[in-house]
Amino acid sequence: MNVSPPVTLINVFTVDPTKQEELIDLLTRATEASVRHAPGFISARLHRSLDGRKVTMYAQWESRDAYQAMREDPGPRPYLERAVAIATFELGMYEVVQTFLPEAPRAA
Repeated sequence: MNVSPPVTLINVFTVDPTKQEELIDLLTRATEASVRHAPGFISARLHRSLDGRKVTMYAQWESRDAYQAMREDPGPRPYLERAVAIATFELGMYEVVQTFLPEAPRAA
């Protein structure tokens, strides 16, 4: 059985600092209402930059096909159209090649 690793999407939005909260709200509503219910969705994390100019979403999907199927779903479309109207974004699709965790504490 050939199982492919999950794909990770890292979307970096650049936004006017006065619109950062609006963008976060749009992405949160899209994810809560639709995206997280799509087949193949694993998880997502939403990040805001401290300077107010960036919003980054890190999401994992079981496969590229699962992600593409969600993109074709009309449910999240109004949120995402509004998001790209107030921000520019760069989409990146990745696969995890290494995970680093803290060293386990040593027993006393």
